[in-house]
Amino acid sequence: MKVMDAAELGKRIKEARLARKMTQSEVVGDFITRNMLSQIEGGTATPSIRTLEYLCEVLNVPMKQLVVDSPEDELDLLLRAKGLLSKGEYARTIELCRGYPKELSDEFCAILARACLGNARKEAAQGNLKEAAALTESALDHSQKGIYANDTLKTEALLFLNEVAEKLSSYYLKRIGENSGAGSENH
Repeated sequence: MKVMDAAELGKRIKEARLARKMTQSEVVGDFITRNMLSQIEGGTATPSIRTLEYLCEVLNVPMKQLVVDSPEDELDLLLRAKGLLSKGEYARTIELCRGYPKELSDEFCAILARACLGNARKEAAQGNLKEAAALTESALDHSQKGIYANDTLKTEALLFLNEVAEKLSSYYLKRIGENSGAGSENH
């Protein structure tokens, strides 16, 4: 088992923490100091295996995301991501692709673009318009990265983002109208 270099490992730990909207203090608890976590995230310290296991547990990140065993494991990760995407399991695809290997960034960006847009549509259908907008923005970003940059997917995401923006606008205009009407009744 080969652990990636300290800078890359620290970057991935920080990305996982920020993705979960956690502060360093929330992550460290009583296990390690905030200063040590800061050094780990900055790439100036390498965590022990025990500390790495603790961080993976707290951040709900699979160890495999932080540890690279071999190119076969990276390809296996890519194949699993493609399989989840083809089944329409968009949220699981996004989670699996978090912290993808740099060597396959083009492929993972293409998968993430489609997964984010698919998940955005599901969120919008459930009325979670803000989440749908954020996922669509992510789809736009990923659709333009790497050798698989896809203008068709970018256009599709822009059109969907426009739909979501219109729904959000209608929602807020309705809320303003409701509050304006309520305010005038009190006078």
